[in-house]
Formats: sequence, structure tokens, C-alpha cells
Amino acid sequence: MKTFLKKYKHAWVFLYGLIYLPWFFYLEQHVTTKFHVIHTPLDDKIPFIEYFIVPYMLWFAFIAVTIGYFFFCNTNEFYRLCLFLFTGMTIFLIVSTLYPNGQLLRPDTFARENIFVDMVRTLYATDTPTNILPSIHVYNSLGAYIAISHNQKLRENTLIHYGSLALTVLIILSTMFLKQHSVIDVLLAGAMGAVMYVLVYMREPSKVTKVAEQTV
Repeated sequence: MKTFLKKYKHAWVFLYGLIYLPWFFYLEQHVTTKFHVIHTPLDDKIPFIEYFIVPYMLWFAFIAVTIGYFFFCNTNEFYRLCLFLFTGMTIFLIVSTLYPNGQLLRPDTFARENIFVDMVRTLYATDTPTNILPSIHVYNSLGAYIAISHNQKLRENTLIHYGSLALTVLIILSTMFLKQHSVIDVLLAGAMGAVMYVLVYMREPSKVTKVAEQTV
């Protein structure tokens, strides 16, 4: 156990969950009726397609597996990934706190009845349509793909490289086709991802790792 703790001492980064989770659940419980509605005319033109629930739910495994891989296989890249993810997640919490937001896009009825619609109903019942700006589903998917594409071993594996890219695109689309997010949420998540990419992945790796160790 002592050897394990010494080898994986960077596990302290996961303490961020003690900040993120209570803050997030507080927002979920208190931002329920009074919020700024996020909406664009383009949102109304995007159809509801229940089959996108599959990539939407795969997001959880995608993020967990990606973080787990770098945690066990590459400490420096693990720090970079977490710096990317956790910085964006903190910005999301701050935005949601200062600018309570939500959407009214979810359908009241469904044209079809199938297992995918049932899964969407379960999602709607457990996840409020508030605190959506920017989309963490989109942002973290971009972060996971960027980390994968910057790792030489994973990048050279065609299945992993292009498979993760395809999954990232499907997850981004799923947020809109399931009426979980507005186009604005997606665009702002992409913009935030672009800025963080420059700050985290276009700097000297050693400098980024040092910053991550001090701030994550």
C-alpha cells in the first residue's frame, strides 16, 4: 500500500471532487425556477432524436477511462488533462452561480415509444434543465479527445484516435438532439476549450505540469 501511494501520489488531484460536487449539487437544488433562459432560433430547428442518448451516456465512460488511462500511464499528461478539465469545470460553476441559467427545449411528449425514449425520460427525471452554460458534456469531451490526440501512443492507434474523435463529435451532437443544451452552450464550450487548449497544450509541458501541480 505504501508503494502504491508513493507511485500514485498524484491522486491528490481527485480532491477537486470535494469542491466541485457539493457546489454543483447546490446549484442543481437551488437554481430551479428563476434563471435566464438560454435559447436561439436554431435550437427550434434541431429535431429531437432519442437515439443520441447512447453517445450522451457513453460520455461518462469516455471521461472516466481517459482520466484513468493517464492517471496510471502518464503522470505529466494526467496533470495537463486535469488542469484543462478542472479549470473549465470551475469556470462553469462560477458562471452558473453568477448567471443562473437554463433552457426550455425539452419536449413534453414523444413521437415514438422505445427503450431510447425511456432512457431519455430517466435522464430528464434525474438531470434538471438548468446550469447548462457552457456545456460540460461538450467541454470535457473536447478535453479528453485533445489529451488522446496529444499522446503519441494513443494517437498512433488508429482505432483509438479516430474512434475517440467520432465519439466526441457524437457526444457534442447529442447534447443538442436530446434537447439537453442550446447551441449557445455548445459554442461557448468550444470557445472555452480553444482558449484552454492554447494555455495548456501549446505551452512547454514542464511549465504546464508545474502549474497543474500547484493549482489543480
